[in-house]
Amino acid sequence: MDSTQLYDQISVQSGYASVGNTSTYTPDDQEHIPIDASVKPTLEPNALIIAQALTDAAISWRIHNCKVTKRTATQDEPLPFLYHYDSLDDAIKQAHPLTPNLLAQFNTVMSAQDAATLIEIDSELMASPWHIKVIGSLVVFSEALQLAVRLQWTNTGKATEQLYTQNKDDAIIAAFKDWRFFGRVDVLYKNRQQTLVSIDEHDVNDEPVLIVDASPEYQQLPATHALSAIAKIETEKDKLPWFEAAILERLE
Repeated sequence: MDSTQLYDQISVQSGYASVGNTSTYTPDDQEHIPIDASVKPTLEPNALIIAQALTDAAISWRIHNCKVTKRTATQDEPLPFLYHYDSLDDAIKQAHPLTPNLLAQFNTVMSAQDAATLIEIDSELMASPWHIKVIGSLVVFSEALQLAVRLQWTNTGKATEQLYTQNKDDAIIAAFKDWRFFGRVDVLYKNRQQTLVSIDEHDVNDEPVLIVDASPEYQQLPATHALSAIAKIETEKDKLPWFEAAILERLE
């Protein structure tokens, strides 16, 4: 179902009130307040839709406060034995084939040093991957729209991503070839002249449209609306190079 069909199905009452003086716009990080998803809104013809706006390259978006909030980059994390064995050169595998004892240890988590001892090889022959996990956030904002959206980003949904590279910097860069947005989405909107809405296109029976009221504080989108917005951004990410540029610059 496309957005037009979705809008045609919606005819509900709005119950949102404006909050505070919003004449001055700043996208600085602030405390957030949850958006009340229990009130059914009316979709106006000129409403600004969050996901569509964020993926509109014609809008003069700027990146503000891109930062790393958590970083793991280490070679000391243990791995199941099978990962260590698979990383060996074929010549070493031929010289040290899998025995019943080694097969029994395949899922045992251990360090590269312990794996080398188990195989009975020099530890220098056992490569230790870099374990990379970086989480960060950024604010994308439009002065003209008086809209700022805070997004969370990471290189992997797993505990860490394992990469075999010569150094840590190379591992971090390699890890971000498939970076993605995830988690919560916070919205700061200070424009009383145009209605801002979030649409959960997978929810056509309950409350697919949510009005984001003008407010001086960040408001957290409900989980389903955050997922829908992120999914839309991810499908268009290749056309939005400013996101990746800001993140890669922060990683340096």
